Amino acid sequence: MLLKTFGWSFAVTALGLVAAVFYGGWTAFGVVAILSVLEISLSFDNAVVNAGILKKMNAFWQKIFLTIGVLIAVFGMRLVFPVVIVAVSAQLGPIEAVDLALTDKNRYQELVTDAHPSIAAFGGMFLLMIFLDFIFEDRDIKWLQWLERPLAKLGKVDMLSVCIALIVLLITSMTFATQAHLHAGHADKAETVLISGVAGLITYMIVGGLSGYFEDKLEEEEEREHEEEEQAERTGKPKSAVALAGKAAFFMFLYLEVLDASFSFDGVIGAFAITNDIVLMALGLGIGAMYVRSLTVYLVRQGTLDDYVYLEHGAHYAIGALAVILLVTIQYEINEIITGLVGVVLIGWSFWSSVRRNKALEAAGGAGDGEKAEVSSGV
Repeated sequence: MLLKTFGWSFAVTALGLVAAVFYGGWTAFGVVAILSVLEISLSFDNAVVNAGILKKMNAFWQKIFLTIGVLIAVFGMRLVFPVVIVAVSAQLGPIEAVDLALTDKNRYQELVTDAHPSIAAFGGMFLLMIFLDFIFEDRDIKWLQWLERPLAKLGKVDMLSVCIALIVLLITSMTFATQAHLHAGHADKAETVLISGVAGLITYMIVGGLSGYFEDKLEEEEEREHEEEEQAERTGKPKSAVALAGKAAFFMFLYLEVLDASFSFDGVIGAFAITNDIVLMALGLGIGAMYVRSLTVYLVRQGTLDDYVYLEHGAHYAIGALAVILLVTIQYEINEIITGLVGVVLIGWSFWSSVRRNKALEAAGGAGDGEKAEVSSGV
């Protein structure tokens, strides 16, 4: 089971590390290894959230997610996106940006450093919206009940998450942005952070709209499939569920790719703190992306999310923490080890709470669905 799920990841790891040695020696080998671990630690929340969606797909579409999907993730987000960041911030053409990244790494690093406030504001706002929309939703199963119950009630207020995100952005632009870049002028950096943060918010709303569209299409296809099955049973005709299931799975795959791309920002942004070499960045983050995808499939096949119901909560709290960290790094430097550990601790805590919940249910001799939702996590 382990080799079947992680086999491609092991192979890509070996090829990537060998390529790193040929490209830049053992130093490059070390950088790629560190980036791989960074991507896995920062993106574990990605795997948990993706698993909640992927479990609805059959084995064929899970394989598509591990093949075509990984090409999109590795070459689209891990290779193209870092170049786009520099090209946009420095107002360069894409070819010029690639040439600069390969031939003048010092200048490339300067541009990346200068672009960090806009990168952090964009990514921070995007991830903050994911977190806020999650905690303001009323869920049957609550992890930190003392916190999630009142927040779910507040969530009934329309556009509350957008209002809070904009307030956070305003505070960030008027404090961190101005204090960290006094030499560049208050207005310039504050304006940059504001524009980038608004862009992150708009991007999230577009992604949310697309995701909602794909979800609606999926529900329509599932309803149509159910009606076709019922009609086939009444008339004695052959069922056409395979084709309809394929359509539904296709829309689910598109939805999953949109969400997966959105979660890639943290790993890409974090990688800039370790190296500005786009080749090493692509190798390291690519290896990490493969493990995240394999881990997603593993969680689905093992039924982990069904058994440990607070994992999804822990993943989203990790996203919220990462959003705050990104905004803080506009002024202060925060070690990437701390960033990774925050996510690991929150997810580990949610896993431990899930184990305690399961033991409590067993001790109670089993409970109905309504009772399960109310079992205390101990926090």
